Amino acid sequence: MQRFLSYENTILAVVMMVSFINPFTSSALTTALPGIGTDYGATDAQLSWVIELFLISSTVTIMPIGKIADRIGKRHVFFFGISVFCISSLAVYFVSSLEGLYVLRLLQGIGSASIFATSMAIVSLVTQPERRGRAMGFTIAAVYCGLSVGPALGGFFSYYLGWKTIFYFIAAVCAAAWVIAAVSMTKEEWIVNANGGLDMPGSFLYAVAMIAVMVGLSEIISLWYAKYMIAVGLVVFLVFLYGEWHKKSPVLPVRIFAGNRVFSFSSLAAMLNYCATFGISFLLSIYLQRITGLNARDTGLILLLQPVLMALLSPFTGSLSDRINPAILASSGMVLITIGLALLSVNVSFPSFWLIALALIIIGIGFALFTAPNNNAIMGSVTPKYYGAASSVVSTVRLIGQVLSVAIITLILSQSGTAVNADWLIDHIQEAFIVFTILCAIGIVPSAARSK
Repeated sequence: MQRFLSYENTILAVVMMVSFINPFTSSALTTALPGIGTDYGATDAQLSWVIELFLISSTVTIMPIGKIADRIGKRHVFFFGISVFCISSLAVYFVSSLEGLYVLRLLQGIGSASIFATSMAIVSLVTQPERRGRAMGFTIAAVYCGLSVGPALGGFFSYYLGWKTIFYFIAAVCAAAWVIAAVSMTKEEWIVNANGGLDMPGSFLYAVAMIAVMVGLSEIISLWYAKYMIAVGLVVFLVFLYGEWHKKSPVLPVRIFAGNRVFSFSSLAAMLNYCATFGISFLLSIYLQRITGLNARDTGLILLLQPVLMALLSPFTGSLSDRINPAILASSGMVLITIGLALLSVNVSFPSFWLIALALIIIGIGFALFTAPNNNAIMGSVTPKYYGAASSVVSTVRLIGQVLSVAIITLILSQSGTAVNADWLIDHIQEAFIVFTILCAIGIVPSAARSK
């Protein structure tokens, strides 16, 4: 019992609780968006920003926050993140407009960035190297649990108690995590560079680049100048990288990419993985309900196959990566995901619920094989001095991959020229799955090449 409640396991439990919150919030709100739209008279385009603003806020702030954590201590920033998420969730009680909800989602994005910029680093610091993969596996399992139960609990809260109770539930989990952390996280502050600068110019350039690219990608169909925003964002990002290369205390230590093959290729593989997989549930939800005629309940049950398998298998695959080369496990996972995506791209023209279920099972197993071992490889490729930066990079590439995935779907489903009927929808969903299959197949290359 004492070993079970050890310092290492207690910290892991806290990190698992907050790792559950972020994906739960996003997936639960997806089911609540119609209710939010009814309450505030919002259009679908306006409602999409409830999700998008959170992603942008997290992506823009996670790298600077990681740098701040190195200077003032990861413990302080971790507590700040939990507190902001908790308070902003409770504050939904006072929100009476969509604009007010936007503000809360921006704050939640900052809270999420503070949590994820520090949580993986803290787990890596308190866990022995031979058990790091196991810890990563349990953390990833918590993420997938949030994805799994989010739609079900979100739908329950929205239907019976109102959508705002989703936020109250989030606040309760955050409060419990805060109390446990306050009792257990008393040994260290985890300060890496107390005298380091905050690199304000670099942080500003990073924020401008990310905002321009993410907003441009999200609005590339509706705004004529979106493509120019993307171009400007990419140019600013190149300027940012050049400046970071020559700074002594950069917000993003780009030199660890140049001199660390495992870190660079693992990060690239992660971004391609999330880009290829984030849109699966969205596409299948449309397909199953509009093409096959399934209701929302049965669609949700089918879509549960993937995250449930990911949650169940991730602790095992994480532990396995402590004994087997993570590159082998992660690359095998990418191969399985590619096969599953290819199966979906073929199956949409010849609908079979059994084949869809099989594809989701294959993807779920592949995702479990990829994510925890890949994170273990990233954290194991750097010294403790760079744990904070590595933790921030892992979260950043995930967010960028998710935004790119949504942008690809938006581009494909926004194509016109013929009537939007069932055949048109099938063709374009198939096109999206083919693109995702190709991206995932490309991701196999850096995943496998990292260990050479």
